[in-house]
Amino acid sequence: MKGIPKVESPFFDMEWFAQESEEIRNAAYSLNKNGFAVIDFPEPDFDEIAASIIKGLEPHFNLNEWRKEKGLDLRVHDAWKSNSKVKAIAANEKILSLLHKLYGRKAIPFQTLNFPVGTQQQFHSDSVHFSSVPERFMCGVWVALENTDENNGPLEYFPASHKLPIFNNQQIGCPHANQETPYEYYDKYVELWKTLVNRLNLKREVFHAQKGQAIIWASNLLHGGMAHLDKERTRHSQVTHYFFEDCAYYTPLTNEPFLN
Repeated sequence: MKGIPKVESPFFDMEWFAQESEEIRNAAYSLNKNGFAVIDFPEPDFDEIAASIIKGLEPHFNLNEWRKEKGLDLRVHDAWKSNSKVKAIAANEKILSLLHKLYGRKAIPFQTLNFPVGTQQQFHSDSVHFSSVPERFMCGVWVALENTDENNGPLEYFPASHKLPIFNNQQIGCPHANQETPYEYYDKYVELWKTLVNRLNLKREVFHAQKGQAIIWASNLLHGGMAHLDKERTRHSQVTHYFFEDCAYYTPLTNEPFLN
């Protein structure tokens, strides 16, 4: 079924990956079962690239203000446009090949986000921000540019939550999307996600990543960032979001595909 990602197909079969490496087979199994897969980022010069990214983006990050102002967001959008090392991580050929094999279509990196600290972001599904037709042809790849632990904002996620339905504005009882106020109904999504976690007794897992580790997550996996407790420490990381070829792409918060 080419209209469904291989790793999310209801007919998923490990035999599809029988000729692939153990790493690819493990990633396929984990993505299908849990909605995420942890890998070592396939870049031999990773330490050098990570150091270059951290140094190159340093002028964008006002850590002193962040330490004083609760909730200040320091992320840099689309640094790949000006930083060749950020682009190298996003367009890594081995990652693109891996995603192609896992999803059955060519991967297209379309956005990077770089963080100097933990996001402390409420757990959420990326499907309300980035979606596709056919659905679920989107994923994120987060890579640790330095070690993370319980004190500097690790990731959290809820295994198997990617198998939940993908909800849109109509399904949560809200009228049409509004491009001028895209987050008008976002609190209702947050309420929905919290209710799903509680009603379905979904279990949180925390990712204490080592520098150079990466996590691939499915578009509908509930994930977020836990509290960054030690304000003297950083937690540099990069997320690249990918679409896949031969799809239509849209933002559910601001677009109604059936109304053009």
